[in-house]
Order: sequence, then structure tokens, then C-alpha cells
Amino acid sequence: MPVRPIRVLVVDDSAVVRKLVTDALNADPEIEVVGTAIDPYMARDKIKELNPDVLTLDLEMPRMDGLTFLKILMEQRPLPVIVMSSLSQRSSDFAMEALRLGAFDVLAKPGGPYSFGDLGPQLIERIKATTGARIRRAPGTVPAAPSVARVVPPARRAPVSNGQARNVILLGASTGGTEALREVLTHLPDGLPGIAIVQHIPPVFSKSFADRLNQLCAFEVREAVDGDRLTPGLALIAPGGFHMMLQWCAGHYQMRVVVGPPVWHQRPAVDLLFKSAADCGAAPHAIAGIFTGMGRDGADGLLRLRERGARTFAQDEATSVVYGMPRAAWENGAAQRQVPLAQTADYIVRQHEATLNATPVLSTP
Repeated sequence: MPVRPIRVLVVDDSAVVRKLVTDALNADPEIEVVGTAIDPYMARDKIKELNPDVLTLDLEMPRMDGLTFLKILMEQRPLPVIVMSSLSQRSSDFAMEALRLGAFDVLAKPGGPYSFGDLGPQLIERIKATTGARIRRAPGTVPAAPSVARVVPPARRAPVSNGQARNVILLGASTGGTEALREVLTHLPDGLPGIAIVQHIPPVFSKSFADRLNQLCAFEVREAVDGDRLTPGLALIAPGGFHMMLQWCAGHYQMRVVVGPPVWHQRPAVDLLFKSAADCGAAPHAIAGIFTGMGRDGADGLLRLRERGARTFAQDEATSVVYGMPRAAWENGAAQRQVPLAQTADYIVRQHEATLNATPVLSTP
């Protein structure tokens, strides 16, 4: 019996973009574009009429902006939404808010009216990943764009490690990862070892992501630049479009941020960060984990870390938006534990305390 195609509604005020997206998606036999809409009001009517499985959504449209529409949609008729946003700082800020509101993923729009590049295959991949994905509704209590200085959550300060310069925390994520990482990082105390993060994310969007976390976390968060020192109380996020790797140099960790071929179709790639950490001797001092995302990026690197003494984990299936990367890390033996998202911050702190005491923590959280 043939499988029904995934039904997609394309919402964008640009006729050129609507055609480019429609043509790209209709070329795949597993996807059917059932309609298009030029603004949220038309989209509302088309959703009622056509009952699509997935929406692609522009954020800057006439009559009603995409963020307002997304908020209403996720409250009244939640379904997977893939946001398509232009590569500007303002638009990337909007894209981060869209992810907070429950968007499945965000992609950069074509750079020019007739430039489509790799967007078609990326969009097809994400639409197919929505099948069986967990739809996440936005929490109502997280501010979208805090206007004050960094907010310090009411968490205890982690033990400061004297003579523990080698300690490091390594995290990787993809689809659904921006909100998973926000959930974890905002519940971590200050005073932990340096944190290196690879999130699959387009260029420009990564800076908005880092800036947003910097306002919410108890420690400094910023986008990495080549040569940065990774020190306690600092989290560095790989910039979109660049790989980020760790090296040990003159008694401290230093980040290498480089252009290179994609790994698992990704740049930045989690595997490169994890493998570089293992190869520079960080593994016995590392806590490393993989969060929600498509594919298997990070599984091989996490396995190398575990084999060399790292404490490793993966997000559990029940709390993952897409249980792809965590599944791969669990099935290949890379992850020692599967941890529910809400318990991950405490799990990391306990693992850090165990590292200081040189006592393995092996109990299930």
C-alpha cells in the first residue's frame, strides 16, 4: 500500500520564493505541496481547507507578521512549522524567537531572488524529519528578548576547581537543540568548567542564539572566534558555517574556528569538536552529551571520547524533538546514559562534582 505524501503548505509573500519552494518540494515523490498562501490570513483559511502536515513560514509578511501567526497557530492548531528567514541580524533575532515559540526548525532564505543553492535538499530533509517528531509548545514564562543585563537564575554555584584546568563540558545538538540547550544552560550554575557547544545553525543565527543565551545564563555565553581561550565560567558556541575544534595550548584550551568541508552534511559538525577534544587529551576530564537532532552527527566523536575516559550522555527519546542523533549515540555505545531534558542540568553538575572527587557517578538520573 503506497505511503501518503507529506502535505505541505507554503506561506510566503514572495511569489518567487513560493515557486522555488514549491518546485523543489514537488520534485520529491514523498512530499506534496497542497497549497500556498501570501499572508497569515490566507494561511489560516488554507489550513482549515487543506489540513496540511507541515508549514513553511516566512516571518516578515503583510497584514500579520509571522511571529504573531506562529504564536496563535501553536496555541490553537499546533503542527510542525519550518521557518524560512533572511540572513540579517534582525531576522535572525526573529528566527530565534520563532524557535522559542515552537517552530520545528529554521532555514536561511535564498540570498537573492533567483538563488536557491542547497536550500531545497535541506528543506526536504527537515520536512521528512517532521514525521513522528515531537511538537513542542512554547513555555509561557521565558522572556523573548530581555532588555536587562544577564539574568542569574537561582541556582547554586558549582564548586570552583583548583588545578582543574583540563576539565571541560562538550555539547552537540541539531533540530530542536536551540531550546533544549536553553533549557539546560539556563539551569546551570556559574563556576563550571568551560563549555564548548556545536548547534547546527545557519550563519548569523548563531550569534543571535549566543546573545540570547548570554542574557539568560548565569555565566558568559558568546559566539566563538578563532583563538578564543575556553575558560571556566564561559560557554562558546560554534559560528554557523564554520567548524569549531578544541586544542590544548600552553596550559589552557583554545578554540580553532575554521572553514572546511561539511561533515555529515553539517558545518559546524559535532563530530569534529568531539574528536578534536578526544585527540588533544581532554577525554578523561570531559563531560560530553548529545541532544535532539536529525542524523548521526556526534555519535562517532562521542564514542571516541567515551573510549578515552569521558563521561557521556544523550538526551532521551521522550524529550527529544527528533530522536536521531541521540539514538545513534545510544545505539553505538557512545552514550553511557540517556537523560531526560529536565534532569540534564543537574546531571551535568553532579558529574562535575564527581570529577572533582574522582568518583564515577554511574547511577541513572
